[in-house]
Amino acid sequence: MIHSRGRLALALLATTLAGSALAESPYDFGVTYTGEWWRNQDGGLDTGTRYLDNLDVTLSIDAERAFGLSGVEFFLYGLYNNGQTFGGELTGDMHGVSNIETGVQAARLYEAWADWRFGVDRRQSLRFGLYDLNSEFDSIESGSLFINSAHGIGSELADSGQNGPSIFPVTSLALRWRADFERWSVLAAALDGVPGDPAHPKRTAIRFDKGDGALLIAEVQRRGERIRKAAIGVWHYTAEFPDVEAVDVNGDPVMRSGNSGVYGLIDVRLLGDVATPDRQLTGFLRIGVADDDVSPIERYIGAGFTWRGVGLAYAHVHAIAPVRGNEDNLELTWRIPVTGWLTLQPDIQYIINPGLEPGSDHALAFGLRFELAY
Repeated sequence: MIHSRGRLALALLATTLAGSALAESPYDFGVTYTGEWWRNQDGGLDTGTRYLDNLDVTLSIDAERAFGLSGVEFFLYGLYNNGQTFGGELTGDMHGVSNIETGVQAARLYEAWADWRFGVDRRQSLRFGLYDLNSEFDSIESGSLFINSAHGIGSELADSGQNGPSIFPVTSLALRWRADFERWSVLAAALDGVPGDPAHPKRTAIRFDKGDGALLIAEVQRRGERIRKAAIGVWHYTAEFPDVEAVDVNGDPVMRSGNSGVYGLIDVRLLGDVATPDRQLTGFLRIGVADDDVSPIERYIGAGFTWRGVGLAYAHVHAIAPVRGNEDNLELTWRIPVTGWLTLQPDIQYIINPGLEPGSDHALAFGLRFELAY
């Protein structure tokens, strides 16, 4: 029932808004359906196949042109996933083979915010509302080619907090400040420390329970023609967290105050002309560390190369819990634009020591993604 209701609601919204979308309109409407067929061919927990999907419906409103509100933009983002599980049931990996896997079938409001640009040349902005942290923080353009979740946001940050940070598929209320200069940008945000309602994962919920605390994050970015992006970020949770190993005299985990981490990344154009981005050879590197007292993943390293839609990437985590160990992922992918509305992307991933399980067989997964975009 949720499956049919979610699709019907988003389809009706798409039909209504598409009829009013005109050229030069202050309203920018988009719909993208992503489907994936995955097979775990060998190793991991079990062999088998799964079909995952993701429906995105977005609406951006230039409120200055639409309503006369100077420097203001509104943004709405609806999301649907079928909830199929691939990694958790078949590969058993920690990285996340697919960045659209949720494990929960749900239609939800994903983002809903207002952004106000102000100051000299409108170089500063404030954004408030339901907000995807990864839309601006810890993002790498070259990494967005890959399907593995770790290349969208570092695993040590993605696995932090009591219900993860405010990223796909559950977001939280946030206030973000940004200042842009010629080549530099500075960002800072404060977010609810526990996105959504962990007891009801299908709901879009804004809750401020005692003990949730806040997630504070800041990032400094530099951009240029050769260095597409270089950034350093720091983050900190204000809540208390159980120690992943230490226990008290009663055998209960020792509670620790706060959880922090730092990351750095660089995305470089190695070959090719800046005027022809589809013909560039790019490379990226991302390193992050987190508090090893309370974070299940202490260290993450990711790197990769892309050229004309083909990408090769590597991801590594050193985890503390559920056991100490390393997991490594190799991904080869090829994004193929077929038409203006259809894209295909075959993908192969090889996972070494999936899920840190002692004696587990390395996993080999094959996938095919397609995107239908309006």
